[in-house]
Amino acid sequence: MIQNNRHKYSVSAMCDVLGIARSTFYYTSVKQPEDKTLQKDIKVIFKQSRNNYGTRKIKKELEKINRTVSRRRIGRVMKQTGLVSNYTVAQYKPFKSKVNEEPVKNVLARNFNGQEELAVVVSDLTYVRVNGRWNYVCLFVDLFNREIIGYSAGPEKTAKLVYKALSSIERSLDRIQLFHTDRGSEF
Repeated sequence: MIQNNRHKYSVSAMCDVLGIARSTFYYTSVKQPEDKTLQKDIKVIFKQSRNNYGTRKIKKELEKINRTVSRRRIGRVMKQTGLVSNYTVAQYKPFKSKVNEEPVKNVLARNFNGQEELAVVVSDLTYVRVNGRWNYVCLFVDLFNREIIGYSAGPEKTAKLVYKALSSIERSLDRIQLFHTDRGSEF
């Protein structure tokens, strides 16, 4: 009845008179038949963006073709059809551990200007994404001239990676007066 008299009266007024919520009318009359075309439109826009667009940009593209849809609904359709944006796939989550937590005196005290070669050597591990997988890089840097004196890279963040970087140093390690790291479990 509401659908047939929609041209004469507002939907909200008819719903008030009948004592039903407006969402009931919209859910039963509009949502079901529109889902198939909405799915097709979202899939087309998503594929044209080369799987890059999320709900915000898809909403903007739908507005360009005079389709008003909420981001929440677009997200539901994307979830149902298995569409996942390239930019929301994997986030690196660092591993938390309770290794080396006893207090140590801060000898370096942010004085990053070494006076002589190999007086102060610093090291750290970082991660990079290669072909969709996380890989790790270990670097040893001489603070005297900011030169990388040793390095290694690999698919696992282990002590073996640090050993390989340490063995790649071609200078005598006896001259090192201070070695500084973030005291991660690998060190």
